[in-house]
Order: sequence, then structure tokens, then C-alpha cells
Amino acid sequence: MGILNPGLFDKQASIYVDARPRYPSEWFSMLAALTPHHCLAWDVGTGNGQAAVGVSEHYKQVIATDISEEQLKHAKPHPQIRYLHTPLTMSDDELVTLLGGENSVDLITVASAVHWFDLEKFYPIVRRVLRNPGGILAVWCYSGIQLSPEIDLLLRTHFERTFPFRNPNVKYAVECYKTLPFPFESVGVGSEGQPLELEMQKEMSFEGLLKLLKSLSSFNTAKGQGVDLLSEEVVREFESAWGGPELVRTIIYKTYMLAGKVKL
Repeated sequence: MGILNPGLFDKQASIYVDARPRYPSEWFSMLAALTPHHCLAWDVGTGNGQAAVGVSEHYKQVIATDISEEQLKHAKPHPQIRYLHTPLTMSDDELVTLLGGENSVDLITVASAVHWFDLEKFYPIVRRVLRNPGGILAVWCYSGIQLSPEIDLLLRTHFERTFPFRNPNVKYAVECYKTLPFPFESVGVGSEGQPLELEMQKEMSFEGLLKLLKSLSSFNTAKGQGVDLLSEEVVREFESAWGGPELVRTIIYKTYMLAGKVKL
């Protein structure tokens, strides 16, 4: 499907499942209400299936794909979900066939991943496999987290240190999908240039925060270049602002979603 950065999330696959948030069930109810049919959904860049599990509550079958075999090893088994490895060597036609052919998918979801895709390759596949009329593509990302003024300031400073190690594709997420090309007809959930703003909450321990920061691609890129973005000094600074390692806090993820259908 044209992933631009194969292998980028392999190294942190084992902590990704714990570090990243679960998406609210209300989101999947909202998206399911937009599709008249609920036979087949495709969760692209599924990772460990965080979104696929939510989608499966509304669709008879979910095909969840990823180019990372390592991520798929940590996917949560579910009777309605087929986890499939889709290597870069797979042709567009092979992928379309794998998904059941053209005009076969009711909902396509891409959770915090579409900015890694080669959109010029991915969007034509979307147009081929989405049921038309009736099929919906939904993409979203979270960009920025809120805890408290003191911790938020530390996080902003930390994220600034990650800039030299960020992949260029991350810019779409940093810009809250406001600059993401999205040539699909709006269905009332954002539109190109104007994503729907959402929030999700998660109870998080201090260890959970460290896992989140270590799950970022920039952390592992820096580590590969001999730079530790979470040195002992940085960790101590975060721990002091957090209020101690045993404290559990509520973290708010600012999230941005776009959903649309194929233009006629």
C-alpha cells in the first residue's frame, strides 16, 4: 500500500501495545453509523490491533493489515479479526484481491498511521476497494498530550529535542492533519484542511509515560545514532514534575479525525 518507512516501529513493538491508548468505543459507533452495510472493515497499519478490536464490535469481519510482522506478533487475537502481513512486495492487485476485490469494504480505518503512507499509492487502493456508494475512509492521529502546566512544559521541551530525529512524514501529525491531503467527500466528520477535533483520556502511571515516550519513532532513531533522549537526568526531571513514580495521572490526548467517501 506504499508505506514509506518499513521497519520503523519494529524495535518498540513489544512496548507499543501497553504504551499507546485505546480508542474510545464512541468513535467506532459514530463511524459505523455512517455506513449502511457492516459486513467488512479494513484496518490499515493496524500495529497490534488497537483500532481493529474497536471496529470489530460493529462489523462482521475485520481484515487488519500491517507491513510489520513484529507488530502483528503482539496483536490481540479476536474471532472476527484476520491479521495479515502485507509486505511491500505485495502488488496493488494482490492487496485488492486479499481484501475481497473491488467495491467490497464498508469501512477503512487508519489509526495514527496514514502519515506514514505513500498517499499517491494508498488512496487509489482505497477508491478501488471501498463499497461505492456507502463505504467510508476514516483516518485520525493524536498530536499533543495534556497533563498539567508543569509537565506539559517539560513535554514541549522534550518534543523539541526530538525534532532532529523526526521523520519528515510526521509533519502531517504534528500539524494535526490540517495539511494532510484528503481528497474524499466529507460525511460530517471533518473535511480536508479541517479535521474534527476530539479528545481521549487514559489513566497513566509514570512508567506508562516513559513507555509512551520510548514508543516514539524519534526516540529509537536517536538511540540508533547514539543519542539518549531519555537520559537519567531527563527522567528525574519528569519524575519530579509527575509527583513521584507511584502516582497515577489522567492524560488527555488531543486527537484529529477525517472521514470521507469516494467522490462521484
